[in-house]
Amino acid sequence: MSIDTKHIQTQFPILGEKVNNHTIVYLDNAATTQKPNIVLDAEINYYRTINSNVHRGIHTLSQLATMEMEESRKVVQSFINAKKDYEIIFTKGTTEGINLVASGLERLLKAGDEIIISQLEHHSNIVPWQLLANRKDLILKIIPVDEHGDLILEDYKNLLTEKTKLVAVNHVSNALGVVNPIESIIQLAHQAGAYVLIDGAQSIPHLKVDVQELDADFYVFSAHKMYGPTGVGILYGKEHLLEVMDPYQGGGEMIKEVTFEKTTFAELPFKFEAGTPNIAGNIVLRKSIEFIQSLGLKNIQHHEDELLKYATQKLEEIENLTIYSKNAKQRAGLISFNLDIANTNSSDVGFILDKHGIAVRTGHHCAQPIMKRFEIPGTIRASFAVYNTLEDIDLLVNGIQEAKKMLL
Repeated sequence: MSIDTKHIQTQFPILGEKVNNHTIVYLDNAATTQKPNIVLDAEINYYRTINSNVHRGIHTLSQLATMEMEESRKVVQSFINAKKDYEIIFTKGTTEGINLVASGLERLLKAGDEIIISQLEHHSNIVPWQLLANRKDLILKIIPVDEHGDLILEDYKNLLTEKTKLVAVNHVSNALGVVNPIESIIQLAHQAGAYVLIDGAQSIPHLKVDVQELDADFYVFSAHKMYGPTGVGILYGKEHLLEVMDPYQGGGEMIKEVTFEKTTFAELPFKFEAGTPNIAGNIVLRKSIEFIQSLGLKNIQHHEDELLKYATQKLEEIENLTIYSKNAKQRAGLISFNLDIANTNSSDVGFILDKHGIAVRTGHHCAQPIMKRFEIPGTIRASFAVYNTLEDIDLLVNGIQEAKKMLL
């Protein structure tokens, strides 16, 4: 099945909005995707028809809300092929999922243990491990990247030792769009006796994810990157690891019994879901998955690969423009570039593009270490979704040409 972008666009009301008197060309999907009617309508419907707290009431509305949220958990389980629905933990996003794991594993680590991350990571997959390393006197090691933005696997192999306890890497780089060889990364880590956390924030809307096939110990992602609501995320963790981890937060819902002398914790997944959750968002996440499945991930991937190929071709025709990681082994979802004009930065170009109604992201993309690796302060990032078209890319190219005229 081919992607009918014109039909798909009609399902996203915001795409008909005007920005600076231009119909919006939205190319900032790596930051957040727009939401289709199926998602918007479901959120409104929840508040209009079954709004109630979950897991705590015997009345009808509470039972209905609980049923809907737990059904959503099962849909996520199926979507990523987790063994058990209670291996799916609702969070408020990828960042909280990573912090939850960092906190939960703390008791199991000791001074001198090692954690490995990469130069490609978002700050959300750097800072939690730095904080943990500082608290526990751990050693943080970094997998370097080559000139194409690919991780250097030979160096990674040499970093692994018997003291390595965790490897945390992203599936797809938010700054460069490089797809990392996580199958090999996971296999090598397990051979060394280490656990693996995969940051899937940028992969989940673009690639098929099967956590059992990958054998990932933890996999985290956010709903708003996959046509869902903000403030909702998923942490998948293997049952035996979640069982031995300490709770991330204390409060209601995550307890079995509380006395002033002692508290015992609830079973999975509620052990890690303290307080009232984002009930509407958790329910609506199911609708974003249904939207993706209605189109087919293979079809989405093919469409976005065509967009990436076309964008690379058209941008390469522009003089004084550098595309980063264009020769990486595999890319997905975005293209990162700069105009090589003296005294010009990425924000200058982004500002001019915005005047033409074109939304891109500029700057370091919360990935300053990889910017330092390429000796640049930031890039212009155009990132794609299923509703983007070749015409969007043509408008982007025209806008860049206009920017060049103004900045030279």
